[in-house]
Amino acid sequence: MREVTVDELAEALANGARLVDVRELDEYVAGHVPGAVHVPLATVPDHTDAFAGEGTCYVICALGGRSMRACQYLAQFDIDTTNVAGGTQAWVNSGRPVVGGTAS
Repeated sequence: MREVTVDELAEALANGARLVDVRELDEYVAGHVPGAVHVPLATVPDHTDAFAGEGTCYVICALGGRSMRACQYLAQFDIDTTNVAGGTQAWVNSGRPVVGGTAS
């Protein structure tokens, strides 16, 4: 299972990478990485298409545990995913911005 730091994620996002946030709706609405698409962990099996596509899809949660489980699940479908180590908390702790609002 691949993992990246939030610094590596920021670089990937600057280059057009996709990011999916698998936290619960209230967590996502309270603050998420700009551009992240919301797919709660419990719904990942019903929304594998949100992760599929060209290039790597980065997956994030609060600390990295739920996103790792999502990546492990998606691996059986040969979907190219990478876990974000430390999750949204590491993103915030690095001083990067988050946005609030409804699910995208």
